[in-house]
This record gives sequence, C-alpha cells and structure tokens, in this order.
Amino acid sequence: MKNFTYSLVFIGVMLSALTSSKVWSQKKDYAFLTDSLLIDQQLEKYKLPGFSLVVFENYKMVYSKQFGIKSANSAEKIDQNTAFSTASISKPITALLCHILEEKGLINLDDPLDSSLKRWHLPKSKFTEHSSPTWRQFLNHTAGTSQSGFADYYEGDTIPTIKQSLLGQIPRYDKEIEFLFTPGTSWEYSGGGYVIIQMALEDTFNQSVAELAAEHIFLPLGLKNTTMIQPNEKGFPTNVALVHDKDGKVIRTGLPITPQVGASGMWSTPADLAKLSIEIQNALRNKNNKVISHRVAKRVTEVTALKNAVGGWGYGWQKSFGYNNYDWFSCNGTNTGVGGSVFATMTDGNGFAFLANGEKPNRIPVMTQTLRKIITLMNWEKKSDNPEIQEMPLSLKEKLIGTYDDFLYGQKMDTKIIEKNNRLYVQSDLLEHFKGKNDNELLYLKDGSFKIIDYPNLLEFEFTEGKPNAVILKRDQMKTRIELICKEK
Repeated sequence: MKNFTYSLVFIGVMLSALTSSKVWSQKKDYAFLTDSLLIDQQLEKYKLPGFSLVVFENYKMVYSKQFGIKSANSAEKIDQNTAFSTASISKPITALLCHILEEKGLINLDDPLDSSLKRWHLPKSKFTEHSSPTWRQFLNHTAGTSQSGFADYYEGDTIPTIKQSLLGQIPRYDKEIEFLFTPGTSWEYSGGGYVIIQMALEDTFNQSVAELAAEHIFLPLGLKNTTMIQPNEKGFPTNVALVHDKDGKVIRTGLPITPQVGASGMWSTPADLAKLSIEIQNALRNKNNKVISHRVAKRVTEVTALKNAVGGWGYGWQKSFGYNNYDWFSCNGTNTGVGGSVFATMTDGNGFAFLANGEKPNRIPVMTQTLRKIITLMNWEKKSDNPEIQEMPLSLKEKLIGTYDDFLYGQKMDTKIIEKNNRLYVQSDLLEHFKGKNDNELLYLKDGSFKIIDYPNLLEFEFTEGKPNAVILKRDQMKTRIELICKEK
C-alpha cells in the first residue's frame, strides 16, 4: 500500500511537471520587441515626444509598451491609458456604429441618406438627378462628395457647426460640399461624406454621435479610454497626449477640437483599438464576440470599392495590403501634430496599433519602421491558399516588362515590372514604403491571372497588338479595369 501511495505521488508530480512544462512552453516572451524596435532611440532621433504601441496575437493582446511624454511642457510619461486624437481612425468606428444600428432595425443603410437629414440637405447636382446616394455609399466613399480633411480648432476659437462645415464656411474650403461623380461609379476619399453621416445620425436619433458611439460600442466593449467627446465638452478625459509641432513644441493648448466628430473626432488608446480589432476578429470567426455580430463584422471589413480606391476599401476600413499572405483590415489617422495606425488580420487574430503625438516628419519615420519590424519580427505567415502557379512563357515576360503609371493603387507614381533571375518582380514606391524592400514577385497562375506577393488583388492583363493596354484588378466578387499607360520599355 505504501509503495502504491508513493507511486501515485510520483505520477502526480510527473503529470504536474509535464503540465507545467507544457504551459511554460506555450508562453512567449515578447520583450524582444522592446530590444528590437529601439523606439526610445527613434524618439530621440526624430524629436518625437511620445509613442504608444500594442501588439496582439492569436486574439489576445501580448505586448503593450509606451514611450516618451504626454507634453513637452511637463515630464509626465505616457501610460497605457493615455488617449490620443485618432483622426481618421474615427471613420471605421462611425461606419461600425451605422451597421450596428442597422442590425438593430433602427436605420436602413440602403435608403437614400438625404431623407434622414433635417438641418441641411444635399446640394442639387447633375450627378444625383437620377441617383440619390445611400448611407452605404457615403460610408465607403463612393457617394462622390468633395471635402477631404479638416483643420483643427482650439479653446478660444469660434467652433463652427457641422452645417457650416458642409457649407464650406471653414478653413481649407470656400464653397459648399459638392458631388464630383455619379454615386456608385467611382471612389473619392471624403471626410465631408462622413460629416453628412454624422448629421444624419444626430438628426435621426436626437443624440450626438459621441453619445451613440458610447452607447452602442464603447461602453458595451469596455473601451474606458475611448470617446468622441471633444476637449471643450463635459466628460473629456484628463489622461491625454497633447499634439506637437515639428520642433517638438505643444501646439497652442495641445488639445485639438474637431466638430467633424464622425470623420476625425475620436480619442482612444492603442489598447482600446486592439480590443476593438480583436472583437471584430472574433466576430469574423463567430467565436467569443460579445458586441459585434458575425454579420456586421463581415460587412464592415468586406471589399466594397476597387475602382480608384487605393487598392481596395471597405466601410471605413482600408483593404489595400496583404502582408505575409494575410488579408488585413487597417486604418491610418493623421491630424496636425498627432497620428497613428491600426492593422489587423482577417484570420488568426494578429495585429498591432500605435499612436504618436508628433508632426508628420517626427512620427512617420518611427511609425514606418515599427510597422515593418513588427511584420518581420512576429513571424506571422499564413499558409498559402493561392491557386496553382505555372511557368511564365518568355514571350509573356517580355511583353510585361516596363515602367507604367501606378496601376496598383492609383497614386500617380511609377510602377515597374522588371526581370531578375528569370523571374518578374513589381516595384512600387508604396509597397516599398510599407515593406522596406521591393521584392514583390509577380506570379503567373494556372487560370491565366497574376498574383503579386503582398498585394491583395489578383490581376488580369489585356493586350492589344501584343502590348499590355489594360489590367483588371479582381478581389472577391469585385473587379475593375484600369488603362495601362506604359512610360518606358
């Protein structure tokens, strides 16, 4: 009996040791990111006051690190709860809010939006005589409206109403917002379109967009450091990062006021942006999601615009990149003296978010290096599900080689197809900016289409008299035809 008891104890100890070993082996030390990213040195080099970063993997936040200070006027350090102005990262939140309200039966995003406006109505235009734009078209920038971004205001300024904003009675604009094309026929980034959405929401529900977002998104998700309340309003948080100019000095009060809240007025932290992204990722796999449904997550992250849409756009989310064979939803935000990004994979729950309180020359080099290094260091690599690849005939290679106007993103820059080691590669300044290198191989697929490594759209080339004259970009069920302008062979 004694030996039996000893045996049970021994087995228990061994099982405990094996279990502990298994749990330990599953743990991953992410401290290597701090050692590799060298953000402290980057802040000093570029005179960037502060930087906040969160990385998430397998649907969990695994790394959170803050660097620098909230304000050049004090030595108070940024912490995980320090909120930044997020600029255009507000847009996918406004789009998400609209889709949640639609799912609750409170609005219909396929209805003409003008019928929901009370304080102001859409201007008359030849482009809308037979096609009144819907909520959904404003949400994915296909409504055709003008007005891109907006100037900030500070305490002491006269803050315009959103009606004055739409009438063009604000800096940067001298006329009422207008339509540039027939709704649904093209794509044009429009902050003004999101101001129209903000007005429609507030006119419909008799609540501010800040109240609606808090009620339907921020509070249910526990985003305690996220708000659309502005610095001149009651309830604005006190733990915030002030905006700085290129010399590292605080801009006026340091607290920009943004009346165009739905377009660019949200304040948040990388941790809260990560929580939101993980909720969307969980909803996409329909597991562990608490607030956002599977249907809404799929809808807001699907590609809904390709033509002239910078490689692909959803409802508020950008769908332009394909790092490491993953499909990503992302958003970049930039206001005067502050900006950041959030990137998240459509599957497997990976991504990152960062915000910085400095002007573009100070923050963009730090943000770009951080993005590139995280993509490399985290070693996220999705197993390829590409169709079978075939050998590209020499005659086809020779036809494709050349320098073209940018056919990938439509950003008026050169895009080259070159040969290297008997393979074709596409060189793009934009891909190089985000990847840090230009080794984007052009693969020839068995179905006759082409795939560029780390570019999410498939391509089909059209030829006239043996020369490529157009390319068709294909994504899911969407496609768009782009004229190819060859500048040099």
